[in-house]
Amino acid sequence: MKDTGLEAAYAYAAQMQARHAPTRRFVRKSELRQIVPLGESTIYELEKSNDFPRRILLTPRIPVWDLAEVEAWVDQRRKDTEMGRIKPAAAPGRLKRKSKSIGERR
Repeated sequence: MKDTGLEAAYAYAAQMQARHAPTRRFVRKSELRQIVPLGESTIYELEKSNDFPRRILLTPRIPVWDLAEVEAWVDQRRKDTEMGRIKPAAAPGRLKRKSKSIGERR
C-alpha cells in the first residue's frame, strides 16, 4: 500500500524547490574560454584586479566559475561598451613596431 500523502509532499517539495531555488551551474576552464575568449593570464589578471568573477576551487586542482556571474559580467561589458565606458585600445604607432615595414627595410 502506497502512502499517497508522502508522495504528494515530496512532489510539492520538488516543485517548490524548482520554482524558488534555481540550481547554480559551474563551468570549468575549457568551457569558460569558449564563453569568454580570453587567455588564462588575462583572466587571472582580471580576477586579481576584481574585474572578473572569482574562481571557486572545488579541489586544489579544479577551479570553476559560476556561470551566472560570468554571463552577468559579459552583459555588463556589453552595456559598458555601448555606453562608451570601454573604448578600443589605440593601435601602436609606426615608430613603436618591433619590425620595420617592407618599404622601411631598404
